[in-house]
Amino acid sequence: MSKLPEDVRERPVPDPAELRQLVADLRRLVLTYKFGIDEVMTKITILRDEFRHMQNYNPVEHVGSRLKSFESIVAKCRRKGIPLTPEGVREQMFDVAGVRITCSFVNDIYLVRDMLLAQSDLTLLEERDYIKHPKATGYKSLHLIVQIPVYLSDRVEKVIVEIQLRTIAMDFWASLEHKIYYKYDGDVPRHLTDSLKLASDVAWSLDTSMERIHDEVKAISGDEEPVASRHNLHTPEEMLRDFWRAAEADGGFGFDSEP
Repeated sequence: MSKLPEDVRERPVPDPAELRQLVADLRRLVLTYKFGIDEVMTKITILRDEFRHMQNYNPVEHVGSRLKSFESIVAKCRRKGIPLTPEGVREQMFDVAGVRITCSFVNDIYLVRDMLLAQSDLTLLEERDYIKHPKATGYKSLHLIVQIPVYLSDRVEKVIVEIQLRTIAMDFWASLEHKIYYKYDGDVPRHLTDSLKLASDVAWSLDTSMERIHDEVKAISGDEEPVASRHNLHTPEEMLRDFWRAAEADGGFGFDSEP
């Protein structure tokens, strides 16, 4: 077990009343991070719905979130020597709140990134692009550390949220890597790390091939995405044309007539 930093070890243990207050303050802090996740998730949901209904295309395949538990925060403070106070957590722990966005294609990742960062109440603090600059293991993802205001009953809290954007292939690879490193407690055999790197290269080849095919299909058929079971449906344009034709056949719209 790693030793705590000396300045942390020398701090006196709070009395029971101070401990109760610290627990209440930390639980309130965790709640604000949960609200920060809610704010980011709302933004993404709005973008998804707008694209789905107005552009017949959805760049976001899946959205998930995770919130560090109270126990995990305490454990990380102990492991990293972070002061176990609301201020210490805010200033030195940037992964309490996380949102993961899974996209179909690499270009969609940067499209969603640009749309989020264009919103005036969302501040970019740090960006790590592991797609253009992958880790040695083969890990690829775009990480955004952002700050967003959360309006509480008595104040406004600026909450830090980490946003990860990946393709489906990148997310599948990262999930497998996490399981392997967890199973071996970080000490992964060489043949498995080599296999993971090869799998990352194959996943990247799949991403680029699928995006090229998608772009070719769009160039042929236009930007509109296919709609399932469309042969029995009218487009909005067709419905409006039918409405006007029916109105003309009836001798006008009859706006001046009595109901």
